[in-house]
Amino acid sequence: MDKVTLTRPDDWHLHLRDGAVLDDVVHWSAERFGRAIIMPNLVPPVTTTEQAQAYRERILAARPAGSRFEPLMTLYLTDNTPPAEIERAAASGIIHAVKLYPAGATTNSDSGVTDMARCADALEAMADLNLGLCIHGEVTHPDTDIFDREARFLEERLAPLLERHPRLRVVLEHLTTAEAVAFVRNGPERLGATITPQHLLMTRNDMLVGGIRPHYYCLPILKREHDRVALIEAATSGHPRFFLGTDSAPHAQHAKENACGCAGIFTAPLAIELYAEAFDAAGALDRLEGFAAHHGADFYGLPRNTDTITLERAARDIPADLPYGDTRIVPLRGGTSVGWHLHTATPGN
Repeated sequence: MDKVTLTRPDDWHLHLRDGAVLDDVVHWSAERFGRAIIMPNLVPPVTTTEQAQAYRERILAARPAGSRFEPLMTLYLTDNTPPAEIERAAASGIIHAVKLYPAGATTNSDSGVTDMARCADALEAMADLNLGLCIHGEVTHPDTDIFDREARFLEERLAPLLERHPRLRVVLEHLTTAEAVAFVRNGPERLGATITPQHLLMTRNDMLVGGIRPHYYCLPILKREHDRVALIEAATSGHPRFFLGTDSAPHAQHAKENACGCAGIFTAPLAIELYAEAFDAAGALDRLEGFAAHHGADFYGLPRNTDTITLERAARDIPADLPYGDTRIVPLRGGTSVGWHLHTATPGN
């Protein structure tokens, strides 16, 4: 197929940051996606319903004119999140999940959870109110190899969590390993998972062989080829609990290109096109719509979008860098190209 029309997809894991850079970031996702789960790891983090409401208003104000892009807000879970705040979040109508960052696991996670037992009451409130938990699934033990952090999290943290809270709806975000794929496949119906475009298309060799490429560095880190193959098989399988989540994470160019560059890959300007490339290479373009537009909405209990987008097989040059507030940002594949082009978008009824 040289052209494919899809129900407009949603992004179930997106970082937009805040402040002056919002205008330079939001429009890329709004062009491609109908809705997005917005990550709360700002500085300071979004820990209350009031803060989430205010952040949502700033995102809406940054949308392009006429856009109907809908930010689906989340709260940042801490050791001290009270059940009363979970109740306020569920009643707000704008907060669709709570995000669990193990303390120190990734960007702006220092306020994250140090011990899941400390937030047990909040998790029970979430189960009672059917408010989902989105998890960055890595342990942070200093003695654990960075390539093994996800696999250890499954055994040490996630399996006991699911057992202790048998009604809690959970999304294991940005899967990176064959072990995580198997865990989700064999897990309960209330366990879903997102997969990023970079983990479908790249391995640690792309990041490290021939020189370190800082714009390929993300957390969880890129893994081995057999892990990438397992992720492709999961994403293209039609399994309803695997769905799209870009984890697009913007950082200024100077913050990536230094002696201690930060984690995060900015894919928003070519996100759905990258997924099309991955599914096309797997001979599974007919499965892209389910993964990108149906499975996530169904898992979150939201209606599917009614409008469509059309992707065309045509090379599109990606700028080497883009505006980002008063500095610049480098998108994935900056200065090269992607093989698919967002051709048209058709409004819904």
